[in-house]
Amino acid sequence: MIKTDETLGFSSVLLYNNNGDNMFESLGERLQNAIDKMRGYGKITESNIDEITREVRLALLEADVNYKVVKEFIASVKEKALGEEVAKSLKPGEVFVKILKDELVELLGGEKKDLVMDGKPTILMMVGLQGSGKTTSNGKLANFLRKKYHKKPLLVACDVYRPAAIDQLQQLGRELNIEVYEEGEGDPVLIAQHAVEYAKENKFDYVLIDTAGRLHIDGSLMEELDRINEAVKPDEILLVVDSMTGQDAINVIEGFNHNLPLTGAILTKLDGDTRGGAALSIRHLTNVPIKFVGVSEKMDGLQEFYPERMATRILGMGDILTMVEHAEEVIDQDEAMKSAKRMQSGKFDLEDFLSTMKQIKKLGPLENLIKMLPGASKMGLTNVKIDPKEMAHIEAIILSMTPEERRHPEIIKASRKQRIAKGCGRDVSEVNRLLKQFEQMKVMMKKMKNGNLKLPF
Repeated sequence: MIKTDETLGFSSVLLYNNNGDNMFESLGERLQNAIDKMRGYGKITESNIDEITREVRLALLEADVNYKVVKEFIASVKEKALGEEVAKSLKPGEVFVKILKDELVELLGGEKKDLVMDGKPTILMMVGLQGSGKTTSNGKLANFLRKKYHKKPLLVACDVYRPAAIDQLQQLGRELNIEVYEEGEGDPVLIAQHAVEYAKENKFDYVLIDTAGRLHIDGSLMEELDRINEAVKPDEILLVVDSMTGQDAINVIEGFNHNLPLTGAILTKLDGDTRGGAALSIRHLTNVPIKFVGVSEKMDGLQEFYPERMATRILGMGDILTMVEHAEEVIDQDEAMKSAKRMQSGKFDLEDFLSTMKQIKKLGPLENLIKMLPGASKMGLTNVKIDPKEMAHIEAIILSMTPEERRHPEIIKASRKQRIAKGCGRDVSEVNRLLKQFEQMKVMMKKMKNGNLKLPF
């Protein structure tokens, strides 16, 4: 739980969700500590580079990064850190940070690898072991393609063995309002072929084939996947990997990649409490690029994977671009502009505030977004935990007011406060606190408008 100054009470309300730590949090903290130590040195020597790279090595190994990967990574960082450019630098610590970031970006795959989008239709074949989140990832990816790129996706049920697999895909289709092609428990190869023909006839942009998985890689599984691959010639074969499996993820990828021409990986459960080493090892060891990551259980919880953004996030430099893109996807731009203009004009009332809160809730777990802010760890914001009920209580209080009271909070006196508290089942003191904080927020807005507000950083 974070405690904020009374004058910033409303800021605490906005930080409301606890959804588990990011898988790179512990690694990030260790690397940031090493960076801070390096920044304290006036110059770089072989001795202090040895000390810092030792800390970096331990941090990576504890994060379950493959030993071979760590060894090569440290050797490269050390060689560049002891180079002439760093030795001559007036700020060797800053140059070291850049070297560390660049090496992390390279380790994670360098340039972002885009999904193929020029097929008519584009055929995506999704493969993976049972329990990796393959079927759910199919739904998430279809939803992503429709929302971000305005494409028309078709989900195809080719997992005819797992109990209720077809039902699960159909349920996802209904939830997302995305069509599902299925023929029951028939031949997966024929189903895939018929689905592609159907997609062409009905002008679908994408065909997402949900294939069968196994508890382990075996000959019969690979034979079937190979037959589907030969029959429909997919533009992409994406392997769904559970990040919770750690180093075993490498073995899974190598097993599939040996039998199928994988074009990319989707790493699921990135929001889980894991050490993260699999993501840092995958590209280097298998040459299979990570194209998407699952960041929450919700159907919009899939993001494109940007190696540079992930590297800066791990090093505590933030990830503003991803945060802004997510906000643009879920927030009503017209409504947001309307609220912003009313804030600037000083006419912002409790109805506007209620509308703003509803927009903010669409962003999902805000604790994850806070971690994307540059310097969040140094400001103590990475462990923010606020009871989500606080937001619900504030909404209940505002909804218990009349439209006139929401537009003119100054008319709310003792008798009205008691009626509002009784109506929402909260205490009068909570009503008082809400009104007091709202007035303090308006004062802050006025100061910001006049350029008189001095920020505490």
